[in-house]
Amino acid sequence: MSIRNNELASKNPSNLPKATSTGTTIVGCIYNNGLVLGADTRATEGEIIADKNCEKIHYLTDDIRCCGAGTAADTEAVTALISSNLELHSLSTNRKPRVVTAMTMLKQMLFQYQGHIGAALVLGGIDSTGPNLFTVAPHGSTDKLPYVTMGSGSLAAMAVFEAEWKPQMTESEAKDLVIKAISAGIFNDLGSGSNCDVCVIDQDKPTEMIRNIKPELNARSIKERNYKFRKGTTAFTKQSIRDFVQEEEVIEFNKQPEEMDLTS
Repeated sequence: MSIRNNELASKNPSNLPKATSTGTTIVGCIYNNGLVLGADTRATEGEIIADKNCEKIHYLTDDIRCCGAGTAADTEAVTALISSNLELHSLSTNRKPRVVTAMTMLKQMLFQYQGHIGAALVLGGIDSTGPNLFTVAPHGSTDKLPYVTMGSGSLAAMAVFEAEWKPQMTESEAKDLVIKAISAGIFNDLGSGSNCDVCVIDQDKPTEMIRNIKPELNARSIKERNYKFRKGTTAFTKQSIRDFVQEEEVIEFNKQPEEMDLTS
């Protein structure tokens, strides 16, 4: 069957599916008492901005959150499934699930599909071992690092982290650094934009989710000058004026409808 499909595909190359273009900037970094996750809010369909306020930081448990980049439907479906599995795991063991448990569930699921599920994830949370931060690639590979980025704007965000991240940061310093990293992704990547969402997971207080933390990122820029030009500014060679007239004729029918013949 695969040989037949390959032959058909070679005869009709124009019918092959095109690669889906995705765009996102998601980041995370660890500070002295927890971690901060961040994401932009732009969802695109090719060159069209489909959603200006898309939520990309997904709930797994009270102390574990997951940022998703790639295909929005895949990231939402995967995180919702893992969230349900973590709840079942917690009920069966009578313990809070660890972050590494969520990471293992994610990587085992994505590895089965060999990268065809378009979900690139940044997983962060706090458990009995302290703050943990992972990246999970669509094909199932994982990394554990003190600061991570994923998505099409990840290079710009990583440049900010590599220049300014330091160990034992405070919560406010980590939050400002995440906002700066997301802003770098927004201004250097067309697939990222709109605004910045931040999630703070701390060991000593409940998880804090902050949406649209920096509204000025999405503010319309003020034009420096007026671009209304006077008539005659642009030269032209000839002028043609046409009158477009559309005539319509309305015919009214006052004839009464005929009665139905009921005789057999």
